[in-house]
Amino acid sequence: MDLKVRYEIEFPINSSPQLLYQYISTPSGLSEWFADNVNSRGEFFTFIWNDSQEKARLASKKSGEKVKFKWVDDNNKDTEYFFELNILVDELTKDVSLMVVDFAHKEELEEATQLWENQISDLKHVIGSV
Repeated sequence: MDLKVRYEIEFPINSSPQLLYQYISTPSGLSEWFADNVNSRGEFFTFIWNDSQEKARLASKKSGEKVKFKWVDDNNKDTEYFFELNILVDELTKDVSLMVVDFAHKEELEEATQLWENQISDLKHVIGSV
């Protein structure tokens, strides 16, 4: 099995960091743009899309700044892959952007990037940042 490669994409978002954080860190916020439904039990989040679901552990969070979810296997053991959402605020302009860190197979990189672009577009619509 070939390994996935790490990639980062930055999206400018017209929002306050506090509002944006609610949409990237809570099951109700994430279910409005990231997945069809998101459930959490303790530190474990289940992301549901159509007929598939993936489970991740909230590995770390810094209030108002970032969240990191580690994908877990069927035994709730961490895999080596994760996705991270970082809220960046430019010190001078106060512009807010969301930095996405994720992993994909090299041949699926373009498709994975497109998926994030679509999801972030949904997020912008939900928070009125269009």
